[in-house]
Amino acid sequence: MTLPLAFTTHNEPDSSYAIAMVCLGNICRSPVAEVVLSAKLAAIGLSDVSVDSAGTGSWHVGEPIDPRAAAMLVDHGYDPRPHRARQFSADWFDSHDLVLAMDRSNLTELERISRSADDLGKISMFRSFDPDATGSLDVPDPWYGGRADFENVLTVVERTTDALVDELRTLS
Repeated sequence: MTLPLAFTTHNEPDSSYAIAMVCLGNICRSPVAEVVLSAKLAAIGLSDVSVDSAGTGSWHVGEPIDPRAAAMLVDHGYDPRPHRARQFSADWFDSHDLVLAMDRSNLTELERISRSADDLGKISMFRSFDPDATGSLDVPDPWYGGRADFENVLTVVERTTDALVDELRTLS
Protein backbone atom coordinates (compact mmCIF):
# COMPACT_ATOMS: atom_id res chain seq x y z
CA MET A 1 0.00 0.00 0.00
CA THR A 2 1.27 3.47 -0.83
CA LEU A 3 0.26 6.45 1.23
CA PRO A 4 -2.18 8.66 -0.65
CA LEU A 5 -0.76 12.05 0.26
CA ALA A 6 2.52 13.77 1.04
CA PHE A 7 3.47 15.75 4.12
CA THR A 8 2.35 19.38 4.43
CA THR A 9 -0.95 18.71 2.71
CA HIS A 10 -2.59 21.36 4.87
CA ASN A 11 -0.78 24.07 2.88
CA GLU A 12 1.34 25.07 5.85
CA PRO A 13 5.11 24.59 5.71
CA ASP A 14 5.33 23.08 9.19
CA SER A 15 2.12 21.04 9.28
CA SER A 16 2.29 17.37 10.05
CA TYR A 17 0.87 14.34 8.37
CA ALA A 18 -2.22 13.38 10.37
CA ILE A 19 -3.65 9.87 10.62
CA ALA A 20 -6.99 8.83 12.14
CA MET A 21 -7.69 5.23 13.17
CA VAL A 22 -11.40 4.40 13.13
CA CYS A 23 -13.42 1.52 14.58
CA LEU A 24 -16.94 1.24 15.92
CA GLY A 25 -16.84 2.54 19.51
CA ASN A 26 -13.26 3.81 19.83
CA ILE A 27 -12.51 1.76 22.94
CA CYS A 28 -10.74 -1.34 21.56
CA ARG A 29 -9.19 -1.60 18.12
CA SER A 30 -8.67 2.00 17.00
CA PRO A 31 -7.20 3.20 20.31
CA VAL A 32 -4.87 0.18 20.37
CA ALA A 33 -3.71 1.16 16.89
CA GLU A 34 -3.39 4.82 17.92
CA VAL A 35 -1.32 3.99 21.01
CA VAL A 36 0.95 1.53 19.18
CA LEU A 37 1.56 3.74 16.14
CA SER A 38 2.19 6.80 18.32
CA ALA A 39 4.73 4.87 20.40
CA LYS A 40 6.51 3.49 17.34
CA LEU A 41 6.70 6.95 15.75
CA ALA A 42 8.06 8.45 18.97
CA ALA A 43 10.64 5.67 19.24
CA ILE A 44 12.13 6.60 15.86
CA GLY A 45 11.74 10.35 16.34
CA LEU A 46 9.19 10.84 13.57
CA SER A 47 7.49 13.83 15.17
CA ASP A 48 5.85 15.25 12.04
CA VAL A 49 3.16 12.55 12.07
CA SER A 50 0.19 12.85 14.41
CA VAL A 51 -2.17 10.00 15.24
CA ASP A 52 -5.76 10.13 16.49
CA SER A 53 -8.55 7.63 16.79
CA ALA A 54 -12.32 7.76 16.78
CA GLY A 55 -15.38 5.59 16.47
CA THR A 56 -18.19 5.75 13.98
CA GLY A 57 -20.63 5.29 16.87
CA SER A 58 -21.24 7.73 19.71
CA TRP A 59 -22.16 5.54 22.66
CA HIS A 60 -18.66 5.46 24.24
CA VAL A 61 -17.69 9.13 23.74
CA GLY A 62 -15.62 10.34 26.68
CA GLU A 63 -14.90 6.87 28.05
CA PRO A 64 -11.39 5.49 28.50
CA ILE A 65 -10.08 2.57 26.51
CA ASP A 66 -11.63 -0.81 27.33
CA PRO A 67 -9.97 -2.08 30.54
CA ARG A 68 -8.99 -5.37 28.87
CA ALA A 69 -7.27 -3.52 26.03
CA ALA A 70 -5.63 -1.15 28.49
CA ALA A 71 -4.25 -3.99 30.63
CA MET A 72 -2.90 -5.78 27.58
CA LEU A 73 -1.22 -2.60 26.30
CA VAL A 74 0.36 -1.91 29.69
CA ASP A 75 1.63 -5.49 29.85
CA HIS A 76 3.36 -4.87 26.50
CA GLY A 77 4.92 -1.56 27.57
CA TYR A 78 2.43 0.89 26.04
CA ASP A 79 0.60 3.71 27.85
CA PRO A 80 -3.14 3.84 27.05
CA ARG A 81 -4.09 6.19 29.91
CA PRO A 82 -4.57 9.43 27.95
CA HIS A 83 -7.20 7.93 25.60
CA ARG A 84 -10.81 9.10 25.70
CA ALA A 85 -13.26 7.85 23.08
CA ARG A 86 -14.37 10.27 20.39
CA GLN A 87 -16.72 10.05 17.45
CA PHE A 88 -15.52 10.55 13.89
CA SER A 89 -17.36 13.24 11.95
CA ALA A 90 -16.97 14.53 8.41
CA ASP A 91 -14.92 17.53 9.56
CA TRP A 92 -12.13 15.13 10.57
CA PHE A 93 -11.38 14.81 6.85
CA ASP A 94 -10.27 18.45 6.92
CA SER A 95 -7.58 17.83 9.54
CA HIS A 96 -6.45 14.30 8.64
CA ASP A 97 -4.50 13.09 5.64
CA LEU A 98 -5.15 9.38 6.08
CA VAL A 99 -8.22 7.76 7.67
CA LEU A 100 -7.79 4.07 8.40
CA ALA A 101 -10.81 1.85 9.03
CA MET A 102 -10.41 -1.19 11.26
CA ASP A 103 -13.04 -3.19 9.36
CA ARG A 104 -15.26 -3.19 6.31
CA SER A 105 -18.37 -1.87 8.10
CA ASN A 106 -16.49 1.17 9.39
CA LEU A 107 -14.97 1.69 5.95
CA THR A 108 -18.49 1.77 4.51
CA GLU A 109 -19.61 4.29 7.15
CA LEU A 110 -16.59 6.51 6.46
CA GLU A 111 -17.35 6.42 2.75
CA ARG A 112 -20.99 7.28 3.50
CA ILE A 113 -20.14 10.41 5.50
CA SER A 114 -17.39 11.57 3.14
CA ARG A 115 -18.22 14.80 1.36
CA SER A 116 -15.98 14.71 -1.69
CA ALA A 117 -13.58 12.73 -3.82
CA ASP A 118 -10.78 14.24 -1.72
CA ASP A 119 -12.33 12.78 1.43
CA LEU A 120 -12.74 9.39 -0.25
CA GLY A 121 -9.10 9.46 -1.31
CA LYS A 122 -8.02 9.66 2.32
CA ILE A 123 -9.87 6.50 3.40
CA SER A 124 -8.30 3.06 3.44
CA MET A 125 -8.36 -0.15 5.40
CA PHE A 126 -5.80 -0.22 8.22
CA ARG A 127 -4.69 -3.72 7.24
CA SER A 128 -4.02 -2.66 3.67
CA PHE A 129 -0.54 -2.00 5.13
CA ASP A 130 -0.31 -5.48 6.72
CA PRO A 131 2.30 -7.51 4.82
CA ASP A 132 0.72 -10.77 6.06
CA ALA A 133 -2.90 -9.88 5.29
CA THR A 134 -4.77 -12.45 3.24
CA GLY A 135 -8.48 -12.58 2.61
CA SER A 136 -10.35 -10.17 4.84
CA LEU A 137 -8.62 -6.94 5.80
CA ASP A 138 -10.74 -6.61 8.94
CA VAL A 139 -9.03 -6.28 12.30
CA PRO A 140 -11.10 -8.72 14.35
CA ASP A 141 -13.23 -7.10 17.04
CA PRO A 142 -12.13 -8.47 20.44
CA TRP A 143 -15.09 -6.99 22.35
CA TYR A 144 -16.89 -10.31 22.98
CA GLY A 145 -13.70 -12.30 23.43
CA GLY A 146 -11.02 -12.80 26.03
CA ARG A 147 -7.38 -11.95 26.51
CA ALA A 148 -6.30 -14.06 23.51
CA ASP A 149 -8.54 -12.00 21.24
CA PHE A 150 -7.01 -8.75 22.48
CA GLU A 151 -3.52 -10.23 22.10
CA ASN A 152 -4.37 -11.20 18.52
CA VAL A 153 -5.46 -7.62 17.80
CA LEU A 154 -2.17 -6.35 19.21
CA THR A 155 -0.19 -8.77 17.04
CA VAL A 156 -2.02 -7.59 13.92
CA VAL A 157 -1.69 -3.93 14.93
CA GLU A 158 2.03 -4.13 15.69
CA ARG A 159 2.80 -5.89 12.42
CA THR A 160 0.68 -3.45 10.43
CA THR A 161 2.05 -0.36 12.16
CA ASP A 162 5.61 -1.55 11.49
CA ALA A 163 4.81 -1.56 7.77
CA LEU A 164 2.97 1.76 8.03
CA VAL A 165 5.95 3.36 9.81
CA ASP A 166 8.20 2.18 6.97
CA GLU A 167 5.86 3.95 4.52
CA LEU A 168 5.79 7.09 6.64
CA ARG A 169 9.58 7.25 6.71
CA THR A 170 9.56 7.60 2.92
CA LEU A 171 7.40 10.73 3.19
CA SER A 172 9.47 12.60 5.74
